[in-house]
Amino acid sequence: MCGIVGAVAQRPVTEILLEGLRRLEYRGYDSAGLAVIDEQGQLVRSRALGRVASLQERLHKEPIEGHIGIAHTRWATHGVPAEHNAHPHFSNDRVGLVHNGIVENHAELRAELKTQGYVFTSETDTEVVAHLLSRALENGDDLMQAMLNVRSQLIGAYSFAVIAHDDPETLIVARQGSPLVIGLGLGENFVGSDIQALLPVTSRFIYLENGDVARVKRYGIEIFDVNNRPIERPVKQSNVNSFASDLGEYRHFMLKEIFEQPSAIAATLEGRIAANGINWGTIKGQQVQERLAQVESIQIIACGTSFHSGLVGRYWIEALTDIPCQIEVASEYRYRRQPPRKNQLVITISQSGETADTLAALEKIKQEGSCLASLTICNVPESSLTRESDWSLMTVAGPEIGVASTKAFTTQLVALQLLVGLLIQAKGGDISKVEQLSNGLRQLPLLIEQALNLNDAIETLAERFLEKQHALFLGRGEMYPIALEGALKLKEISYIHAEAYPAGELKHGPLALVDSEMPIITVAPNTALLEKLKSNLEEVRSRGGELYVFADKEAHIQPFSNLHVLEMPHVPELLTPIVYTIPLQLLSYHVAVLKGTDVDKPRNLAKSVTVE
Repeated sequence: MCGIVGAVAQRPVTEILLEGLRRLEYRGYDSAGLAVIDEQGQLVRSRALGRVASLQERLHKEPIEGHIGIAHTRWATHGVPAEHNAHPHFSNDRVGLVHNGIVENHAELRAELKTQGYVFTSETDTEVVAHLLSRALENGDDLMQAMLNVRSQLIGAYSFAVIAHDDPETLIVARQGSPLVIGLGLGENFVGSDIQALLPVTSRFIYLENGDVARVKRYGIEIFDVNNRPIERPVKQSNVNSFASDLGEYRHFMLKEIFEQPSAIAATLEGRIAANGINWGTIKGQQVQERLAQVESIQIIACGTSFHSGLVGRYWIEALTDIPCQIEVASEYRYRRQPPRKNQLVITISQSGETADTLAALEKIKQEGSCLASLTICNVPESSLTRESDWSLMTVAGPEIGVASTKAFTTQLVALQLLVGLLIQAKGGDISKVEQLSNGLRQLPLLIEQALNLNDAIETLAERFLEKQHALFLGRGEMYPIALEGALKLKEISYIHAEAYPAGELKHGPLALVDSEMPIITVAPNTALLEKLKSNLEEVRSRGGELYVFADKEAHIQPFSNLHVLEMPHVPELLTPIVYTIPLQLLSYHVAVLKGTDVDKPRNLAKSVTVE
């Protein structure tokens, strides 16, 4: 959730570190700081509560500069958001450290260090590690050996970047469960928790594995694995455009990313649909066709928006392949016992590929040895999930900066439809179903563009929500998860309390909430459940509820004084969950803009949830 940037170079690095932090702002944070070793060989730092801009302003007034440094954006876990809890943390002005993750045994280590005279100036678990490293240096270790020794004392998930005035030309990094990459330059090298931070200075990266510790210098890198053995990791060339995270003509990244969905979906489909079905190369891995043919059950594991895409996927999988499909939130799955299922395909879904709970659930499954194969649907090549899974089905949404996921969600749904087509093919099923999927997906970018044409009407509609405190979303069948996603988007960025229900559940409790002050947002495609949904809408309307219905133009839902209809293009049934997501995204965006909230960086939230 936090962000790490580090650099060792011949040139001054403060501006490189600041730019890296600015590019990590989307991850979510409450304070920022950086530290360098200056020309006098002293360890100096600057920290500020709030945005990176606050840190930049402080550095303008009190500049610090050096050729080696570390920087960090913090999202509070241990200790309140405050300057004294901001990273980097120092020990005796000898060691500077930034840290993502959680050290679970920090309390015991803190107590031990206090008895030895170490003074703590923060409530963080991070400061414990700084003192442990300082102690190791005092005992004669060099900085690399100090990190190798200290990590054996730690329990938890973490990534560290460390500098020390004992060795002013060396940056030490370590990774266990929290992502970290090394960026390779010419006579300079960099580290970051995300390649986005480093794209302005390099496109060549080494992705560290769990347990790795690395010594990073200007002209060389040494990596040691979990057993302290020297090891080489492959260098990967990134094709991500460093300008992909620029706003362009848009006011917010979220709006930009909503309007990028036609092109993102087209990119996700490119090369994957052939005349005779879905290309097997859509899934990267070994023995895909052979093992998909053996699948007898499916388990989907995800969090947040990705969980909602999995809920939709379950409808498609069971309806079109007859394969039983379970789905569970990763943070629950990892802590309960599940009976083994024969020939089970395990699917993880994550935009970042670094979601801590999802990774932990996958690790549990692999340790149990109870699955036929593991597949991840992910937007980030070389992420932890793609490396840890047997197979990967990559979405091609491009960088998604806004915390509230938009194009990552719709491309996940596209990926799930491609997977369904491959399952039908592998099982020798009805090829006409694959043709139906393929023909629909070819139409999808144009249908999304038609849905985006509702933007102006939805912007006007959003004014009705300005004074609202609560909202209810309704859907039936595979549209229920879309209602869940719509409610999540509204609460994420506008801070309006929103809930979603299957429309058939109204009489089982939610109807008690309905009055003229409760807006009810409903998605109503022209499907087999439409008439049932119309009955549910009448229940709400007759009780004075204010209804806002996104309806297929062929659904024939008539507007009334308290029933407002926004007409959607006619959409093939299999595509309705994807297309009907668009107006709900636009509604949440425009309501948030009117309320004046921070659309791209909503309070208390982070883009990549890398801690439990």
